[in-house]
Amino acid sequence: MIKKYCNSLTKYSRWKTREVFIGSVGIGGDQPIRLQSMTTTNTMNTEATVDQCIKMIDAGCELIRITTPSKKEAQNLQNIKDLLLKKGYRQPLIADVHYTPNAAEIAAKIVEKVRINPGNYADKKRFQKIEYTDDEYNLEIERIKFKLMPLIKISKEHNTVIRIGTNHGSLSDRILSRYGDTPEGMVESAMEFVRIFSSENHHQLVLSMKSSNPKVMIAAYRLLVFQMKKEKMNYPLHLGVTEAGDGIDGRIKSAIGIGSLLEDGIGDTIRVSLTEPPENEIPVALNILNHIKNKTNFKKIGSIKETNFNPFSYVKRKSRVVYNVGGGKVPIVISDLSLKSKITHKSLFPLGYRYSVKLDKWTITDQGCDYIYLGDNDIDFEIPGTLGLIYNYKTWLKLKKGYPLMSVKDYNNSKNLSTHLNFIYATISDLNREIIEKINIDKTVILIIETFNPNAYFELRKIFIDLLEFDNQTPVIICRKYNLDLSKDQLLISSSIEIGSLFCDGFGDGIFIKAQSNENVSFLNQISFGILQATRTRFSKTEYISCPSCGRTLFDLQETTEKIRNATSHLKGIKIGIMGCIVNGPGEMADADYGYVGSGVGKITLYKGQTVVKKNIPTDDALHELIKLIKENGDWKSSSMTL
Repeated sequence: MIKKYCNSLTKYSRWKTREVFIGSVGIGGDQPIRLQSMTTTNTMNTEATVDQCIKMIDAGCELIRITTPSKKEAQNLQNIKDLLLKKGYRQPLIADVHYTPNAAEIAAKIVEKVRINPGNYADKKRFQKIEYTDDEYNLEIERIKFKLMPLIKISKEHNTVIRIGTNHGSLSDRILSRYGDTPEGMVESAMEFVRIFSSENHHQLVLSMKSSNPKVMIAAYRLLVFQMKKEKMNYPLHLGVTEAGDGIDGRIKSAIGIGSLLEDGIGDTIRVSLTEPPENEIPVALNILNHIKNKTNFKKIGSIKETNFNPFSYVKRKSRVVYNVGGGKVPIVISDLSLKSKITHKSLFPLGYRYSVKLDKWTITDQGCDYIYLGDNDIDFEIPGTLGLIYNYKTWLKLKKGYPLMSVKDYNNSKNLSTHLNFIYATISDLNREIIEKINIDKTVILIIETFNPNAYFELRKIFIDLLEFDNQTPVIICRKYNLDLSKDQLLISSSIEIGSLFCDGFGDGIFIKAQSNENVSFLNQISFGILQATRTRFSKTEYISCPSCGRTLFDLQETTEKIRNATSHLKGIKIGIMGCIVNGPGEMADADYGYVGSGVGKITLYKGQTVVKKNIPTDDALHELIKLIKENGDWKSSSMTL
């Protein structure tokens, strides 16, 4: 049975939400999807904050959020607003409030929108397990309502929009005690506040469900929509992957989380959270929006009436192990060298392999691909034993080495197949019931699926759901080839959305992004491993859960992240949270192994998981102490890197 969280699983159809105006900027309804970002300056520095706002606006930002930790920052919002107006800028401002209700109440009289976090605003978070009876729980709801009433009254009087923004990392002890650290808990945390506002006839609301883990974020938003529909609500949604990090990794993670939901027609505003200057976020957000433009009027994909697919909980599709693919094994990466006229040892260097002539020895990096697609080419030198070679079927017949890639027609008509491993290439039109059942019996088959439909995500998802329907357990590799005229930035975003979103739903046993040219094979290999890292399906490097910085940040986040990265980037599979302040620090690092959190000016607190280990360490000593902590817990590995 389909659990309705979107209008359609096989075509683009935006979910129509209630229209809300933030100043003059409309969101929801038939309004375009709006772009948002956040300042990183000290809110008390009016000139610096205004200058940064202007940079963001000039880059295309439509809504600007400013951290408001206390009453004095809230009051200074008026000066910021006045100076922006004086300079000719009228973009709406959003106050970001966490622990101080009186700051929210002041801000609601000045700016067009106030963001509050249910876990921090009226609830407690001391990482304590608390048992509540139903009556006790309901009394807590009444307490929260009492605390919210001044803000409700003021924001109604001033027509101020309220964003109820749940963060995965700041769920209260009360929510955690009843619902656990789950998307269900995130949704209920927000809905408690929504019900209070709506009961007071305050409907100028926007909701968000942010997490640093795209799988958690996607599930939470879907569940929120499902719950709102159930309660006959349709408030607009702001999308974002929080603490995404920087560089390619931050862009991939953001594209997967935001793009997946936009593909399903969910989302009215978006913010890409990078550990970079905020104006850098806007081009990434624009590339995400570019991907979902013009999604209508393409080749129709059959509808899905029944499915075992659960959109609210990650469950990997069951597949059998064929050689080293499928089952509980990590997803594989196939790289494409079919366009090369001559393949040498150096041709493998961009794919994670290094050869020493002197030692006659190969070294494999953590991002060494698992298979190379050669097409009709060949390799005339010894390769690492861990690397598989894939040839077009006719070339394989001639060479009798490696593994064949064949069409469904070749598979049906030929009796000359590999006894170990056969790759079958197919599009949706090839996969009728007969072939799905036939390959399910064959323990040598791995399926490579591709689509040429501009609505690629929907068609690929339809294939997987069809396989589920027939209980097919053949391992499946997701294959995509992108147009040559696509920029590298857009290719990164589009592939992350189309392929990464499927992995977040448990679909896929490997990635095969075909080369556009000989020059981009390294980039495609990097994207493939980046997608698997972001979806938490294969760790090939250290993961950094790094906040995007804001006026609350207590150290130079970009500089510090780079220092930590330089010292720890060899710790494959370790997750390190780097948080500028305590607001979302320990919580947003929910699944991090170690945490580095600003706890005061020049002071750092270190965490093991969510447990404080060392408090108020001077910044100059903090990196050394972090390394020491990792070593004490047995997670340090030697590196050729000089620390």
